[in-house]
Amino acid sequence: MNFVQELKWRGMIQDMTPGTEEQLQKELTSAYLGIDPTADSLHIGHLVGVMMLRHFQLCGHKPIALIGGATGMIGDPSGKSKERVLIDEEKLRHNQEALKKQLARFLDFDSDAPNAAILVNNYDWMKNFTFLDFIRNIGKMITVNYMMSKDSVKRRLSGEAGTDGMSFTEFTYQLLQGYDYVHLNETHGCKLQLGGADQWGNITTGTEMIRKMSGNEVFALTCPLITKADGKKFGKTEQGNIWLDKRYTSPYRFYQFWLNVSDDDAEKYIKIFTSICREEIEALVAEHAQAPHLRLLQKRLAMEVTVLVHGEEEYNKAVEASGILFGNASTEALRSLDEDTLLAVFDGVPQFEVSREALAEGVKAVDLTTDLAAIFASKGEMRKLVQGGGVSVNKEKLAAFDQVMTTENLLNDKYILVQKGKKNYYLIIVK
Repeated sequence: MNFVQELKWRGMIQDMTPGTEEQLQKELTSAYLGIDPTADSLHIGHLVGVMMLRHFQLCGHKPIALIGGATGMIGDPSGKSKERVLIDEEKLRHNQEALKKQLARFLDFDSDAPNAAILVNNYDWMKNFTFLDFIRNIGKMITVNYMMSKDSVKRRLSGEAGTDGMSFTEFTYQLLQGYDYVHLNETHGCKLQLGGADQWGNITTGTEMIRKMSGNEVFALTCPLITKADGKKFGKTEQGNIWLDKRYTSPYRFYQFWLNVSDDDAEKYIKIFTSICREEIEALVAEHAQAPHLRLLQKRLAMEVTVLVHGEEEYNKAVEASGILFGNASTEALRSLDEDTLLAVFDGVPQFEVSREALAEGVKAVDLTTDLAAIFASKGEMRKLVQGGGVSVNKEKLAAFDQVMTTENLLNDKYILVQKGKKNYYLIIVK
């Protein structure tokens, strides 16, 4: 497979240095992409770069995932309006190990193949540099004029980015990133750097440094910054980032994010975030156009990405959980949900707290849902709805308004789900 052509039809190329495609057609090539280890999980904003590495490996080339331990301690000014909080080495190493586990779901690190992926950390070669070494050997390679010409620097210095200038620390960032490319070119024969469009300035600083220091020919390729159809930033929600670690974003919420994208975004994202071939995607797009209400593109996109990140079991749980809220799921299905998924599914529904003592002694459903939890305005309203078959507890129709509720009715030993009519849910939390 031709990597450049593969990325072109997927809409994943913004800029590229001349000769890149020819180099990749000529021989097995190593390419790297940098990831800042500022957290112990990737979020979906990282996925574009990670998928570039994945496609690169699937095309027969060797991907290098670079954890920016040294550069992460400084913070990249590109696209930022303020300086980052710095992290210490202990936190850095913890984050590195966590990120490698996540990357291993996308890249093959363990095979004996010549294009097996490798993980490096620029802290390992930068930590031994003295300041004098750096300014003598590296700093002289690039002029201040060249560094000042970069958009990321100009925007900060002009106040356009909403800040008063930038520190010397951040100003040196492009030199450090540039040296990463120099080092990987020397030690791993790396000839291509990948990144987002906002990284073009930093990447070309690296190509310029290599040209001056060794005369080697190297290349650069960036992908566009992904936005949603409405122009807003991709990956951000009201709850913040969508993380790959289920401690921060449940597999259910992760699945729902992809399931709920617009038709236009689904068509764009399925090319970027999956490895499905062109012919199959074109067939899916055509099938979706015939019956958009079935949301075939969204469902396939959500399945592919969720399975890739969380595995098939978590994907199946997420689908089942979706059925609980929007379909005719059983009590057994509801009881099978773990606490995190249950809370994710019913995030935003009205909640009421009730003491455990009240349940331990047994309480009539009518008293529970009026006196202890104001789900119904009156006992008469509750009684009438029960008689009409309009009240369910834990997905089971309530047979009698005075049915006794006990701790035996609790989900995860803590929750009772009350449903009024078809769409109105209420969560009772027992403490």
